[in-house]
Amino acid sequence: MGGLFKESTYVSQKALQNLKLYKYASVDRSPTTKYILRYYWDWAVGFFPLWMAADAGSGRVAGSVLRRGNLYSKPHHAVRSVICHRQPHMRHVVYPRPQNANFVMVILQVRGLVLLEQAKPVVFSAGLWLYSTFDNVDGRQARRTKTSSPLGELFDHGCDALNCSLGSIVQAAAMGFGHSWYSAFLLLLTTMPFYLSTWEEYHTGVLYLGYVNGPTEGLIFACTSMALSGVYGPAMWFTNLRVILGSLSFLVPTWIPANFTLADSLCAIMTGALIFMHCPACFWGVYKSCRTKNQSFIRIAIIQNIPMTIYGLAGYFWLRSPYSYIFSHQHFIIFALSTGIVFGRMATKIILAHVTKMKFPMFTILLGPLVVGSVIVNLPVLFDIEPIFTPESEHAYLWAFFIFALIAYFNWAWLVIHRFCTFLGIRCLTIPYAGKDQVYTNGKPKVQ
Repeated sequence: MGGLFKESTYVSQKALQNLKLYKYASVDRSPTTKYILRYYWDWAVGFFPLWMAADAGSGRVAGSVLRRGNLYSKPHHAVRSVICHRQPHMRHVVYPRPQNANFVMVILQVRGLVLLEQAKPVVFSAGLWLYSTFDNVDGRQARRTKTSSPLGELFDHGCDALNCSLGSIVQAAAMGFGHSWYSAFLLLLTTMPFYLSTWEEYHTGVLYLGYVNGPTEGLIFACTSMALSGVYGPAMWFTNLRVILGSLSFLVPTWIPANFTLADSLCAIMTGALIFMHCPACFWGVYKSCRTKNQSFIRIAIIQNIPMTIYGLAGYFWLRSPYSYIFSHQHFIIFALSTGIVFGRMATKIILAHVTKMKFPMFTILLGPLVVGSVIVNLPVLFDIEPIFTPESEHAYLWAFFIFALIAYFNWAWLVIHRFCTFLGIRCLTIPYAGKDQVYTNGKPKVQ
C-alpha cells in the first residue's frame, strides 16, 4: 500500500503487539443516560444488521449529510451558504436563499412539501441527534456481534474529533452567529473539552463522563438550541437578556452589560461549565493517575497541553489580527474546516497512543500551516511592515491549508486503519462470515 510515509512510521510493530493488552473501560455518571437514553440506544441498535461492523460509516454519514447538506447547496457559495449572515446591529438574521436545493429539500419537494429556510435549523438538529444515536449505538453493535476491538475505539473517537468542528459550524449556522467571534467561540468550546477528556483517558485508561457531560447533556442542549432557532428564528439569540426576563430582569446582576444578549448568556454558561466543572474533573483524574504512577503531575499537565495551547493561540491571534480577512470577507468556514482537521489529527493521535500503549504524541505536522498563517497576518503588527496577505491571497492560503490537511489526514488514517486490520485480522466496515480456513474471530489478534 502506498502513502506519504511507511505504515510503520505511524504504528510500529511494538505498538501493534501492545494491542493485545487493550481493554476498553468507560464510566458514564449521567442520570439522563442511565434512566432514559440507554433504553433508546438499546432499541435503536436493533435496526443495524449483524453483518455491519460497528465502525461502518453508512449510518453516521446519513446523519452527517442531513445536518451538513447545506454545505453543498450552492456551487459558487459553498463556503457562505451554511452560515447565516448577521446584520450590522444583530437585530435580525437573514438566511441566503439557495439557487439549488440540497438533497433534503429535493426529497421533501418530491413529497409535495417545501423546506422553508427557517426550518433548516430543525433539520440540522435532527441530523446531529441521528449522529449521536449512531455514535452511541456502535459500541452496542460491537458487543452484539462480538467484534469489539481497539480499532473500534480509535475509529469512534476519530470520527468524533472531526465532528467537533463540523458540529460547531452547523450550530453557528442554526443560531445565526455568522462569521463572527461567536462562531469561533463555539469552535473552541467543542474542541477543548474533547482534548482534555482524551488526555485524561490516555492517563487513566478510562473514558469518564460526569453527571453532566458534553456527549449527553451538551448534545441535547445543542439540538434543542438549533430546534428553537427553527421555531422562533435565529434572531432570538440576539435579544437582550433583560427584555427576555421582563419583570424578572431585576435578577440580572448590575455588573452585566446593558446590551447582554441571550447568546452572550449561553456562551457565559458554557464557559463556566468548561472552567469550573469539566477542566477540574479532567485534571483531577490525571492527577490521581500521576500520583499512582509516581509521576510529576505539574510537568505532565504543562507539557502535554502545549499542543492544544499552540492550536488555540495560533487560531486566536490569526482571527484577531487587523490584517486578517477571515471574518470581514466571510472565510470562517474554510478556516474552521481546516483547523478542525488539525484538531482531529491531534486528538486521534492521543487515542492511538492510548490503545497502543505508546508515548504521548506532542506534535503533528498539520499544526505547521496554522502557526505559519497566524505569524504571517501578525508580522505587520509586530514589525510595522506592509500587509503580506490580501483578502484573495489569504483565502487561497486557507484553501491550500485545507487541501494539505485533508490529504495528510486521510493518508495517515488509511495507513493506520490498514495496519490495525492486517494485524487484528479484521475488516473495518464489514464482518466476514467465518470460513473453514479462519482460525480467529473478528476482533482478536492473529498469532504472530
